[in-house]
Amino acid sequence: MGYVFLMIPKDGPVQRFYNVSEPMETSSKNEHSRKGAMWELERNLDQPMDAEAGRLRNMYREKTYPTILLLRLAFQSLGVVFGDLGTSPLYVFYNIFPHGIEDTEQVIGALSLIIYSLTLIPLVKYVFIVLRANDNGQGGTFALYSLLCRHAKINIIPNQHRTDQELTTYSRRIYEEKSLAAKIQRWLEGHQFRKNLILILVLFGTCMAVGDGILTPAISVLSATGGIQVEERRMRNDVVVIISVVILIGLFSMQHYGTDKVSWLFAPIVFVWFILIGILGAVNICKYDHSVLKAFNPVYVYRYFKRGKSSWTSLGGIMLSITGTEALFADLSYFPVQAIQIAFTVVVFPCLLLQYTGQAAFIAANTNQVSHAFYISLPAPILWPAFVVATAAAIVASQATISATYSIIKQALALGCFPRVKIIHTSKKYLGQIYSPDINWILMVFCIAVTAGFKNQSQIANAYGTAVIMVMLVTTFLMIPIMLLVWRSHWTLVVAFTVLSLLVEIPYFSAVVRKIDQGGWVPLVFAVGFLIIMYVWHYGTLKRYEFEMHSKVSMAWILGLGPSLGLVRVPGIGLVYTELASGVPHIFSHFITNLPAIHSTLVFVCVKYLPVYTVPPDERFLVKRIGPKNFHMFRCVARYGYKDIHKKDDDFEKLLFESLRLFVRLESMMEEYSDSDEYSTRELSLPNPRIRNGVTTTSTNNMELMSHDSIVPVNSHSNDTGSSQVMPASGQMAFQTVGDEIAFLNACRDAGVVHILGNTVIRARRDSGFIKKMAINYLYAFLRKICRENSAIFNVPHESLLNVGQVFYV
Repeated sequence: MGYVFLMIPKDGPVQRFYNVSEPMETSSKNEHSRKGAMWELERNLDQPMDAEAGRLRNMYREKTYPTILLLRLAFQSLGVVFGDLGTSPLYVFYNIFPHGIEDTEQVIGALSLIIYSLTLIPLVKYVFIVLRANDNGQGGTFALYSLLCRHAKINIIPNQHRTDQELTTYSRRIYEEKSLAAKIQRWLEGHQFRKNLILILVLFGTCMAVGDGILTPAISVLSATGGIQVEERRMRNDVVVIISVVILIGLFSMQHYGTDKVSWLFAPIVFVWFILIGILGAVNICKYDHSVLKAFNPVYVYRYFKRGKSSWTSLGGIMLSITGTEALFADLSYFPVQAIQIAFTVVVFPCLLLQYTGQAAFIAANTNQVSHAFYISLPAPILWPAFVVATAAAIVASQATISATYSIIKQALALGCFPRVKIIHTSKKYLGQIYSPDINWILMVFCIAVTAGFKNQSQIANAYGTAVIMVMLVTTFLMIPIMLLVWRSHWTLVVAFTVLSLLVEIPYFSAVVRKIDQGGWVPLVFAVGFLIIMYVWHYGTLKRYEFEMHSKVSMAWILGLGPSLGLVRVPGIGLVYTELASGVPHIFSHFITNLPAIHSTLVFVCVKYLPVYTVPPDERFLVKRIGPKNFHMFRCVARYGYKDIHKKDDDFEKLLFESLRLFVRLESMMEEYSDSDEYSTRELSLPNPRIRNGVTTTSTNNMELMSHDSIVPVNSHSNDTGSSQVMPASGQMAFQTVGDEIAFLNACRDAGVVHILGNTVIRARRDSGFIKKMAINYLYAFLRKICRENSAIFNVPHESLLNVGQVFYV
């Protein structure tokens, strides 16, 4: 028997190919004799099809850019990625020496630590190593987690299908049985505790990144506006705080407009800022004390620590020089890796070294002017212009961090780790620019509370440092399995990376831990709060999914009801939304046992998110038939990545019905040209044909056909005589041609579409523990009550909505 696969190009006629066990010439003769004239068969299909598959995959992998474009992108990345790192010189030395300076060598030792911290962490670790661990250009904690989920089965919610691995963006490696990577893969997959541990680690890093989004605007704006006190020394600190709060309120209030209209200003502002601080640093080195250049000798790091306990506690201030480094990875989605590497090595790194060295030279010559040293070292004529540029740069840095927080929340929401909040896309041109009003106002309230509550840089800096170092440690620990599983690095390289990273980060961590009571507790409180919310939401989502899986309706029960399903089939189409990617949900049995009628066509719709950054539109839908043809029941799985947009209801319906019609055509063509009336449909996988287990799969432009387990009776062609009529209300009619079924589907759609949503409520059993009862009955129930309804997420109009509720106990 030969198996058929079809390829429907974007533009052009349908072509037919065969993959057969006997010689292709013989198959061609048989088909010509039995079916008549056919398309000309190609002798060698594997090579061109593999080439097409490779071409499609490479579309979603790392791209090469012309030099001019790369330089332009590097310039633009200054405004999005490096604002936070660039504004650090405003407050670093003040937080290193809050109680004054003993001698010049102390300044040189601190400068030496700053130089080598900038070299090892931002330059070596992030720019040249961590940035390579991107998920097709996407960065951040969840990007690392998605990479791990694809290379090891550690995803807690088991809603993936083997066809998901055939996506062009679903890249993964196959390991040899005895390799180190295979052993680590089995170890990670071997116990549920390890999967939960990785999930908690990811969630904790995400929560700390959200805390970073709260603290960055507070310390950046407060430090920039503090320059007023240099010119107006009588101005009280409360006035500076009020000015900072006003700026923050304005910043958060403008978020709903998006950054598309003003983003063109970001890069020039930050570029001018870096040039300004670089020139100022060079001038100060020549003007005050060029002996600070000795700090490039690492011996002064050793001498600095020999000074005693005070040097160790000052590490919290020194660590602020590398804050903003995590933004290099979190904001990676906007620019290619090469652009960020060029911008950092050519502009950011040299200018920061010049500024810190120049500021150290000024402080060494003026030991009593550490507070606001940046502004005091400025020549009088450029003080106010520098103040304006510094404030603008601080706002840009805050904006970048706020936008990154929105992206983090969207990723967590897509992977089922955060309650459903409203996400608005503020730009039609740049899909990554989003806004969440709920998160925005929460960030604003917390940010103002931190600014007005602490009123000084030191305590905010302690809190900020705690958040940053936690994110860095999480990244280091997640990079270990990434290097072993994804990169297949030798274990010695992994050990070297881990040791060098922890050699820098552990001392900083120990320093910020000592300052928990001096403001460092703030990000921990934020992180614990968000972590509880995210984990409880994920736990409740998992329990709901497990209930759906264990209580699926059997196909035997469906077949026993007959084509009418024991009800009156009324004209129209019912879209039954479910979280199951396979099987009939329990909510359906609840529905048909309580209502007297059901729609003539039913489509079970599962919208699921995969651990990939995007699913190409032509691979979005998987469609299959449920039961015999005269049941008129289908399944449609709509697959999204964590960066994809769920389009409006009209667009979604249009794509869904196009996929449904294409499925019917493909199924009919396979049936028509099979070797016998008794046939078995094979999986047709998009968008590039492949051969799996000797069966060739297909490529289409709009959808995937997945009907390998469809129940299709023998001789399923119509036995009726005469012409077929379109009867939307009939649940038992058969079709003579594919056109009849498509006309039937069109008539059903014209009769009306109803969206049926299941509202499953979970409750803890009476014998459950106290913590479980609190988490499920109160916290999870409260989060479901205040978060957005599924109808709003799916953009379902209220006049077409039908909610079906049920309660179950876990």
